[in-house]
Amino acid sequence: MEYIRLTKDNLEKEHICCAISNNKDVQVSSKKAWLADRFDEGLVFLKSAERGKCFIEYIPAENAWNPINAPGYMYIDCLWVSGSFKGHGYSTELLNECIRDSKEKGKKGLCVLAAAKKKPFLSDPKFLAAKGFKVCDEADNGIQLWYLPFEDEEDKPTFKDSAKHPHIDDPGYVLFYTNQCPFNAKYVPVLEETAAKNKIPFKAIKIDSKEKAQSAPTPITTYALFCDGEYVTNEQMNDKKFLKLING
Repeated sequence: MEYIRLTKDNLEKEHICCAISNNKDVQVSSKKAWLADRFDEGLVFLKSAERGKCFIEYIPAENAWNPINAPGYMYIDCLWVSGSFKGHGYSTELLNECIRDSKEKGKKGLCVLAAAKKKPFLSDPKFLAAKGFKVCDEADNGIQLWYLPFEDEEDKPTFKDSAKHPHIDDPGYVLFYTNQCPFNAKYVPVLEETAAKNKIPFKAIKIDSKEKAQSAPTPITTYALFCDGEYVTNEQMNDKKFLKLING
């Protein structure tokens, strides 16, 4: 497989591999704007030269938009291989390149979010375990921090306290989100409109800086829905899924 690394120079012309084919879509433009601001912070986005969902996105953990303590580690934002690309070893190829690059940059290891059982938009724990990753911390809501140390296994990444015990004081439904996930540009407004029409107490809080993300009350900052203070899900929802959740 041939891979392309996104840069400021080629970002506008390249497809970013998510499930959106139109580069002019607001979802794509929001994601690309987010990426453009991260390249100077060490973010790497490596994608298949062919169009489709086959890519890895990672960044030095000090600059990750997640409340973790992992100095010297590389944090994997997303490793996504699906559709016709599955079953060909591309996930392993992308991960191996991340490992090679991270070692070359002097990193201690890799870390990534997952859960004991596969959850939407999170890495597959079976894949991680097969590649030597181990759980190094777990939040109260079951979201786990996995790590792959290159040498010293005692220097483990951890969640910050705000992420370790996800809870907020606000009543009703509260959604924390970022532009890291392109789907949010379309579906967060859909939820806001749906909530207003159905008189559902709902508030969307956009995390728009690394500092806010690193002090967020949730391990997952791309999309985290709370209800009456308690964490509910990280799965992006359209109006039908949201109403189904509300109505039980």
